[in-house]
Amino acid sequence: MSSGSSSSATNGLHPHQDVSNHLNHAHYLNGFADPTLHDQKIIDYLYNYGFQRGEYADTVLHVHQNTYRLHAIILSRSPFLVQLLSTSPQVQVGVPREIYVPVEREPEVTQEGFAIALGYLYSSSSLKLIRPENARAVLAAGCMLGGMSDLCEFAYAICKRSISVDTIAPWLEFVDAIPSPSSGADTPGPDLSPIRIFGPYVQRLRDDVFHFLVVTLPNILEIHATPESIPTTPENGREILLQVFSRVPFDMFKAAIESPNFQIGSDQARYKFAKEAIEARKHGIARGLEETVVLAFGGGNFGTSAVHVTRKMRKRPLWKVNS
Repeated sequence: MSSGSSSSATNGLHPHQDVSNHLNHAHYLNGFADPTLHDQKIIDYLYNYGFQRGEYADTVLHVHQNTYRLHAIILSRSPFLVQLLSTSPQVQVGVPREIYVPVEREPEVTQEGFAIALGYLYSSSSLKLIRPENARAVLAAGCMLGGMSDLCEFAYAICKRSISVDTIAPWLEFVDAIPSPSSGADTPGPDLSPIRIFGPYVQRLRDDVFHFLVVTLPNILEIHATPESIPTTPENGREILLQVFSRVPFDMFKAAIESPNFQIGSDQARYKFAKEAIEARKHGIARGLEETVVLAFGGGNFGTSAVHVTRKMRKRPLWKVNS
């Protein structure tokens, strides 16, 4: 017998071909031995007694100001924590190993978000704790720990649904933290950005914010283009739109104004709106910069958009010194 055959044993048990078939049909046997119910009971026990109470823990995890008594075999589901476990040797036999999670440079990973993601290693019960207020922090923690794509997708979906008129301000701050490819060499690279922790979700969230600004928000505020190309706009709705666009980071502001999907009226209406927004931006996000908007007649050279936005550094006035 080859040595490879013995390696298939798990804790001394050799799986038998008929075992899985027996379990698959067990629920037909007078209601006995339902494997699904049995598995759920084990998961619930692990979550309640293992994660929440820390019973029989062999690992002490320190993060933020919190200390968790946990279990290495469960933590090993996370590639990030596996690395910490492998570099944190056990000091003494019978004494729990201690690991420290460095989150000082991860402002997006909050105590609550990390706790929910950590609990997900034990059970999907943690999904019930995700709300719009903590979804982004959970997504950040899930991306950092790794090995929990379902949790990340669930948290991302809640993030996407949470973008609204009331929550757009923090989402604009999030977008502003994304390094711009056109911002030059002085801008920190992606590895230094605080939002790098989100990995592929950075672009997805950015696209969601952009779609909200260009399509969803004008619809919510009932700003539409009529067949006569005259916008039918409630005055307060247009004012809210101006307030929001006065805080949008420049790259996204430019892309939104020039987007053919930004349907708020004719090109002249879009041009007028952009001028008013730029005027409002002078006292805030565009202070020290010179933003301008141009309306091209007869097609112009701005691609598909007749409205074009540019920005440059404002020149400092030169003072003449009299001799």
